[in-house]
Order: sequence, then structure tokens, then C-alpha cells
Amino acid sequence: MPHRTTKAPEVRKGQAPETLKRDQFHERFMQPFQDPAFQSEKEALRRIELIAWEAYEQGRKSPVTRKAGPGHADPDYELSVDWLEARARIDAAQAAWGSPQTRSRALLVNGSPRNDGTCPGEISKSWRLLQLAREVLDGCGIEVDVLDLSLLASDYGRHIHPCKGCVSTAMPLCHWPCSCYPNHALRQTGDWMNEIYERWVSAHGVILFTPTHWYQSASPLKLMTDRLVCADGGNPDPTSTHGKKPDEAKALELQGWGYPKHLAGRVYGLVVHGDVAGAESVRRNLSDWLDWMGLIDAGAQARLDRYIGYYEPYATSHDSLDADEGVQEEVRNVARAVALAVGELRAGKLQAPDRGLKPPRLK
Repeated sequence: MPHRTTKAPEVRKGQAPETLKRDQFHERFMQPFQDPAFQSEKEALRRIELIAWEAYEQGRKSPVTRKAGPGHADPDYELSVDWLEARARIDAAQAAWGSPQTRSRALLVNGSPRNDGTCPGEISKSWRLLQLAREVLDGCGIEVDVLDLSLLASDYGRHIHPCKGCVSTAMPLCHWPCSCYPNHALRQTGDWMNEIYERWVSAHGVILFTPTHWYQSASPLKLMTDRLVCADGGNPDPTSTHGKKPDEAKALELQGWGYPKHLAGRVYGLVVHGDVAGAESVRRNLSDWLDWMGLIDAGAQARLDRYIGYYEPYATSHDSLDADEGVQEEVRNVARAVALAVGELRAGKLQAPDRGLKPPRLK
């Protein structure tokens, strides 16, 4: 239903700081090159810095583009090749997802930042719990894709950049997949999300595993969930807003926007654990988020929150998990429930009970 308004809403301005001065840019650019070994290439770095400075000054966010082509609102608009390639992979993944010949696939997401390849020097309990679920799904003949978000803390040059909140200006400004990155002018590159979008689209079932950090899900998982906002109502055609034109996006939303749910119809399960407090609220928040996006829960036993080593030392938390055979079996039940639900989903026996109901208030 279109929103009624007597005039086009004003695009509010005045928050962004001034662009960097040349000396400030130099300091930022040189930060990754503090190792004395780079001194031998000082002149080469100076030449590269000049190119980077020009890209920054000119705002060359997407230096490699091509015309959008047929099927877009403006086929002559120059779209980022990065975005076009990501979109093509998502379209192919969606087609495979819906094909009866495609093997059932589950995406298991480890949300903990801890692994033994970085500062903690030890694997996480979330990773161990994920392995229990993986064994069950392997035994059910389901193809398992493990997305280990702890690689953000241990891999060279891997990032999930933060959501820029385009949706809060107007939903059509939030493109599916996200077009905010890479931004080459700002060196906001190495973004993992284009691959992650494809992996979510490919999955018939998803299980999230996360510890509780300060009453919240762990930061890698939160980065990913924020960037998945474009899967819930996102605009699949950036040419309709000519890139990031807020006035065009506002007008388009006010004409009546359908808020398409690009990941609807997939099955989900959750494993949230903590040591003192907050696990229940994290599980509830994640459940509500996945429900909102149109995913279907695999039942009460697929939504798990538990405390491991309650008020016991951190140093012995893995020993506490070893001893807690009950929680180990509950995690296996999460995987069993998701496996059953995926089977029923693909056989046409599982559908959301509220399917077909038209919400009176879209968003």
C-alpha cells in the first residue's frame, strides 16, 4: 500500500565530515606498511599512493563497470562488474535451490570469532557444537556447507564491512545483493558478503551457532546479519535508483514497495550457548529475525539455548562441554530436526502456516 504524502520527503544532509586532507590521507594510506621491510619499496609505494589519492579525490567507488543490459529499469546505466557477477551467482543459486535434482543442502554458520589460528590459541565451543550437527547431517545424506565466521579474525584481508543503513533512507536504496561494497575509493575491499549471499541462497536449511557476548550474538555473526537486511525487501535492480540516489529511492518506495523476501522458504535451526546470562535473549532475537525474513523454524527442539559450565572458569569450559552429554545430544537433535524439516520442505509437505496471508503493514 503506498504511503500518502503531499510532497516529496526532504533528503537530510549535514553529518558527513570533510574529506581527508592530503597529509591525513598519507598517514592512513601508510598504516599497513609499518614493517621496515617495506622501506626498500618506498618510491613504489609513493607512486601507488598517488593513484589511490586520485581515486579517493574523484570518488571512484566502482572503477570497472559495464552497461546493465536488458531486464533492468535503465539498461544503459553503468553497473559495477563486481555487483553484476554477484547477482548472476545468486540467480544461479536460486535456480539450483528450486530444482528437484539438486541435492539437499544445509548451511552451518559458526558465529564465534575464536579459533586456534589467532590470539586465543584455541578452538571455540561453537565450532565443536557445529561438528556434532555436521556429523548428523552427513549421516542424513545432506550436503553440508560450513561458513566459519571466525576466519574474519584469522584470514588475511578478509572482511565483512558494516551495513551503511541504506534501508533507513528508503528500502529501494538497499540493493540485493548489497552494492555498497567494494568501495575502491575508500579501500573498503575484501568484503566477504557476495560469497555469503550466494551460500545462503543455495541452502535449503540453515543452522546458526553462536556464543553469547555481552547479551548479544558474537560480533562476526552480527556483522553478517546486518548485511543480510538486503535479503528482506532489498531492491534487485540498482538502475531503478541510478545507484545510490536517495531522492529516487524515496519516490520509488512511496509509490508502493513490495518488500520481497529473497530468502523465504528455507528451514532454520539455532544453537546459542553462554556461561552466565543472556543466551535466552540472543536465541529469541535470532529466531525473531529469521522468522521475519520468512524462514521456517524446524520445531521447538531446533531452537536451542543452553549454558555450558555455568559460572565455572573460562579455562575449563571445554572440559565442561566434554562432560555435558545432554547438551551434545540436544545439538544433534537440532540437526535431526532441520534434516527432517528439509526433507518435508522439498517433498512439498512443509510450508509456513501463515503463507498467503497478506500483512496489513508491509516493511
